[in-house]
Amino acid sequence: MLQEIKVENVIIGKQFEDSINYQEFIKIVKERKINVQVVEAGQRINVEKDLYFDVLWPISDKIMSENSINNNSLVCKMVYQNFSMLFTGDIEEIAEKVILEEYKDTNMLKSTILKVAHHGSKSSSIEEFLEAVKPKIALIGVGEKNTFGHPNSDVLERLEKSGSKIFRTDEEGEITIRINRNGKIWINKMLN
Repeated sequence: MLQEIKVENVIIGKQFEDSINYQEFIKIVKERKINVQVVEAGQRINVEKDLYFDVLWPISDKIMSENSINNNSLVCKMVYQNFSMLFTGDIEEIAEKVILEEYKDTNMLKSTILKVAHHGSKSSSIEEFLEAVKPKIALIGVGEKNTFGHPNSDVLERLEKSGSKIFRTDEEGEITIRINRNGKIWINKMLN
């Protein structure tokens, strides 16, 4: 994507494992002189007045060694006025449990919308995590007829049990969210 569109800034989670893809990323951003901001838990990214992202994960002293590329995914919470959205990357149950422990005495995980982790994989979205987030809306980014069988039926059941309205890109195409200053939410789907 960096080679196809003009990008001025990239925000990326702190990397704890090297890979061919990461080396290619570094090469491209250097060639194109793209500003890269590496973040980890505790940092805030201010976008504009009343709109920011709080970085919740990864945490340097709590690095996941199991399936480290997924479990050290960037997790951040976007906040705008009284609206919030939790972006969970590809974290799995093991990371969700550590994140739950890290933020157990706060409302930091509670969010209006949840971008469901790991495309709705069976290894993510445990019941305790969903209870902490309390999402009204759950978004699942997943390809139609994907070979992994995402989203998992147990995950869909847990999301329904949590009271979330579920939107899936495999069934509804691109999903656009609009929020006004009063917190009213519009969800537009490419397919109906």
